[in-house]
Amino acid sequence: MEQQKIKFSIVVSGAPYGTESGSSAYQFCAAAISAGHQIAGVFFYQEGVLNASQLVSPASDEINLPTLWAALAGEYQFPLEVCVSAALRRGIINQQEAVQLGLTQFNLQAPFVLSGLGQLAELSANCDRLVQF
Repeated sequence: MEQQKIKFSIVVSGAPYGTESGSSAYQFCAAAISAGHQIAGVFFYQEGVLNASQLVSPASDEINLPTLWAALAGEYQFPLEVCVSAALRRGIINQQEAVQLGLTQFNLQAPFVLSGLGQLAELSANCDRLVQF
């Protein structure tokens, strides 16, 4: 009997460290892909936007969750969307926003991209299951 492939969209609303939200979401995505399922995209919201910072610098014996997300998304070709409003409030800025705001630096790690809640609606409309961590 053939297993049904499921297309998941993921919402991450917890910070990469201090909660299990980000790492649980990452492990869920990796396990789903290993089981033959598809990740349509990951949307980072509220404190979850901190997963997109290229300034995260854990100790050498700890995992770097933003780097793991970037590698997984690159290998399996799914988008990492970051809520722009939540990101700007928490100091996660891409180069374009930095220029518009007159800031000299930005810290959004590629391939994370800033987007809006419309993208979350699109992700939820184009998947079989929406899972929030």
